[in-house]
This record gives sequence, structure tokens and C-alpha cells, in this order.
Amino acid sequence: MNKPRILLADDHKIVLEGLKGLLEPEFELVGTVEDGRALMNQAAKLRPDVIVADISMPRLNGIDAVRQIKKNDPSVKVVFLTMHPDVTYAAGAFEAGASGFVLKHSASSELITAIREALRGRTYVTPLIAGDLIRTYQGKGFPSAPSSAELSSRQREILQLLAEGKSAKEIGVLLNISARTVEFHKYRIMELLQIKTSAELVQYAVKHGLISV
Repeated sequence: MNKPRILLADDHKIVLEGLKGLLEPEFELVGTVEDGRALMNQAAKLRPDVIVADISMPRLNGIDAVRQIKKNDPSVKVVFLTMHPDVTYAAGAFEAGASGFVLKHSASSELITAIREALRGRTYVTPLIAGDLIRTYQGKGFPSAPSSAELSSRQREILQLLAEGKSAKEIGVLLNISARTVEFHKYRIMELLQIKTSAELVQYAVKHGLISV
């Protein structure tokens, strides 16, 4: 019987190595990537059964990457493995189509269970935030996704790349658009978020999990 195929995404090599040792006895690891754009490319190329991804990754955060991956391949299962013990991140993850949400410090005891549940078509939430997530859902509904609901997917991409210090020209090359278009998007982003400086842009991106410090 073939082992389920797993694609890992995390921008820390030491985390990837630890996950390999944890998962290899039960699963086939088809690849590892270290940023959100590489995750999108390899997911389309390798067609894994399950993606295990961090939320805060360079070039494109995990939530926005998975949102786009699920549009092209709704059947792929996704388990987020993150250091953020916050219901807003969990809500964003599940809104993007995730099947599981596990905290990194609980990976050794919970990750395999979460992957098994995902493969069965079920959902797994780390017990540390499950109660808060359910209460939020029963009360006021899910909080806004951490990538900011009022921005388009293209604006979120550009916001993250700007916050990572890339120039308009570099972003234009990466996204295959003109530097002038990037500058227009930057203006609209700052207008929508009521942000006046590049420093505030970075602070917003850090606060909402688009980049990690």
C-alpha cells in the first residue's frame, strides 16, 4: 500500500529536518520548500496528498499561498503548523481551506494525528485553542483573517513583499507587472489601511502574520 504523499513548507531548515524525522516512518515526503511561492509551484508540480505549511513565510505567507493552491486543487489537504496560538490565525487558516491547525511546540504529539484526520476528511484543531475557536464561532463568528479582509489577494502579495524590503522594480519582476503598477497598489494599500509610512507598513505586516520577525 502506498504511503500518503506529504509536501513540507517552512522557512527554517532545522524545522524541516525535524519534521522529516517525525513523518518519514509513516508518510512519503515528496518535497520541502522554504517560501510561499515555491509552495505554490511545487504543489502544482508534485500534487501531494497533504501539505504541511507554516503561516509566516517569505515572498508569500502560508494562508494566501494555500488559498490559491486550493482554488487549483480543492482535493489537497492542508495542515498548518505554526508558532501563533491565536484564534485569528486559525480562523484565517480554515477560511483558506485548511483541515488542521497545530502549534509547533506540540508537533511531536499532534501533527501525525492532524494529518491522519485530514486524510479521513476530518478537521483537527490543537486543543490549546479549540475552545476559544468554537466560542468565537458560536458567538460573533470568525474574526477577520490575519491577512486583512479588505485587501485583494494581489494587494496582500505586494504588501508582504514591500514589508520584506523589496523595491517596486523587484516586485514588478517577481509578479510580472510594471513598477508603476506596484506603486499604484502601494498607494491604494496605504490608503485602505490608513497607513502613512513604510515603517507602519512593516509593523502592519508583522502584526498580521504576513512576515515574521
